[in-house]
Amino acid sequence: MSETTILTPPETGFEQHAFRGRFNAAFFRVMDPYMEHTLHPRKQRIFAELPPEVVEIGPGVGANLRYLPVGGTLVAIEPNRHMHALLQDAAHRRGVQLDLRERMAEATGLPDDSVECVISSLVLCSVQDPGAVLAEVRRILRPGGTFRFLEHVVAEDGTPTRTAQRILRRPWAWTFEGCSCERDLETAVRAAGFQSVAVERYRLHSPFLPFNTHIAGTARA
Repeated sequence: MSETTILTPPETGFEQHAFRGRFNAAFFRVMDPYMEHTLHPRKQRIFAELPPEVVEIGPGVGANLRYLPVGGTLVAIEPNRHMHALLQDAAHRRGVQLDLRERMAEATGLPDDSVECVISSLVLCSVQDPGAVLAEVRRILRPGGTFRFLEHVVAEDGTPTRTAQRILRRPWAWTFEGCSCERDLETAVRAAGFQSVAVERYRLHSPFLPFNTHIAGTARA
């Protein structure tokens, strides 16, 4: 049976918005089967053979718990309290121990060089400072550790997707709690000082046009 440990610092710096928080928790729970079907081929490869303990920044409602080994531990850096109950339920169903920390990804509170693997999916789009988050990931990863990620990114200039991203950026960001569909996250990861970075660019064909340009990859500390 899974157990949950919750660490809540006095201040996370995250705005707990009653409407958007509840909406996003419900939205991602309802959309989980569709998102899993859409992203599974890349997730299956990027998250293959995860170690027994994994740190995830922004696990939300637990979409990636299915890739952790049964009996493993997820150190969940999740500041949005509206996600917590669903994340705890998902961890219990999957048989994963949950170490839930209500913190921002820019300041995980974990020791230097203490983590073998950090994962993220659809998270760097919404953090306040992607560069600071990537620096934090590097800080906590031990030498040789991996950061495995799947993220949606800015499209090339002049494409219909880029036009849609530009037009919808404000309502998109408001609805999805700061999510930007205009970030060049591949450049950010490559500039973060990892020893090696392997990135695949790909495109989804979903009705959510601003969301359709993606990267998946692994960065090694």
